[in-house]
Amino acid sequence: MSSQAVAAPVPPSAPANTGGDWLKEWKPEDPTFWAQTGNKIAWRTMWLTTASLVLSFATWFVVSALVVRLPGIGFAFTDSQLFWLAAMPGLAGGTLRAIHMFLVPIFGTRKVIALATFMKLIPCVGLGIAILDPGTPFWVFMVLAFLAGMGGGDFSSFMPSTSMFFPKRLQGTALGIQAGIGNFGVSLTQFVTPWIIGFALFGSVAGASQVVTKGGKTSEMWLQNAVFWYVPFLLVLGVACWIWLRSVPVKASFKEQLDIFKNKHTWFCTITYVMTFGSFSGFAALFPMLIKSLYGGFPNAPDPLKYAFLGPLIGSAARPVFGWLADKTGGGILTQVSGLGLIGCCIAAMLTGSLAPTSLDSFPLFVALMLGIFLFTGIGNGSTFRQYPVIFAANPRQGAGVIGFTAAIAAYGPFLFAVLCNWAITSSTSEGGTKSAVTFFIGATVFFVIATAINWFFYVRKNCERPS
Repeated sequence: MSSQAVAAPVPPSAPANTGGDWLKEWKPEDPTFWAQTGNKIAWRTMWLTTASLVLSFATWFVVSALVVRLPGIGFAFTDSQLFWLAAMPGLAGGTLRAIHMFLVPIFGTRKVIALATFMKLIPCVGLGIAILDPGTPFWVFMVLAFLAGMGGGDFSSFMPSTSMFFPKRLQGTALGIQAGIGNFGVSLTQFVTPWIIGFALFGSVAGASQVVTKGGKTSEMWLQNAVFWYVPFLLVLGVACWIWLRSVPVKASFKEQLDIFKNKHTWFCTITYVMTFGSFSGFAALFPMLIKSLYGGFPNAPDPLKYAFLGPLIGSAARPVFGWLADKTGGGILTQVSGLGLIGCCIAAMLTGSLAPTSLDSFPLFVALMLGIFLFTGIGNGSTFRQYPVIFAANPRQGAGVIGFTAAIAAYGPFLFAVLCNWAITSSTSEGGTKSAVTFFIGATVFFVIATAINWFFYVRKNCERPS
């Protein structure tokens, strides 16, 4: 399809009015159309989709907040099994994003966003029921953890949909706001979980409490609240999306959308987005278990969930700020800053010994460097979604498709990071040494160097192929 497809009439099979799924026309680059019609619809779509995306991220990462509590309420899972539980939503998220990236041009924004919102009820209700029975087998949790990854898949249809509603001059800002606020869902689940499991939120309707003993003290916990509390919000948002969302008249078959894979820049953008969002999502899922594994064996060990939410919070807050800044400065240079910052923080973490601690003394430095990593991922997440539409300016539909595909691959971050870091830590202890994540960080640093070099060569340096 050509770039003019944005203004194409609705196909005969779709309603040609604003009361059905499809808008009659959509011309965001036309100043008159934007001022009179487009502006209101685009921002309404963005805010509704963003609200749903917050819950998508929250339910995607809720398993990472649950795993550190499961042993305390009677589940006899090993650390390796807990790492796998934290990894499964990432495996699902990446796989489902590869499907989501094709959905909007086929089914439209309204159906895709509303139904995706309702479907997140399945893992939320399922996990809550599973938690109530300490005899629930590990494989059931693995299936439910995979289903929680449905929230991760949403990104690759939600974001491309939004990009088609806005003119190029506002895409960095709109996508930065949506992705940044959406990313707050990660912090939301890790911040709210320790509080909401402390009382009978739904009374006896949601099940009995669990008894937890720590440091000789006994307390009650309602861990099922961590997932059940999303249910009413998902129901309300699903209905709201069905009522008020509409679809841009840009349609393409599955086969037509495959044209993005013939362009080398699709693959280069994928590498840089794995560096930024892949790292954000990967470290967000890994952070609680990393704290538990590296520092949990010391006396007076820190509670992972008291610190884990800070990283995603910083990364999420940075994304809309630097998305807006990228509209002013260009995305390529900020992506370069992101890559260099990630390299620097990883090297510092390795050199200071905070990844192979012998006491709690290095814990504050470890947390500080991890927060630095999250900051630089946030910078890159904001800049890349301004950068990619510019790189594919000749074909906005392709640009939206690339956003979906790069997001799909980067969503494997939680799975890859959890599995590889578990391997690194397990290998270090199997040799009788101190628990260490150094090997994992060496690999991450090498990848960051490669991705940063690609960004500089093709998108930043003087006379580069596609300045962005």
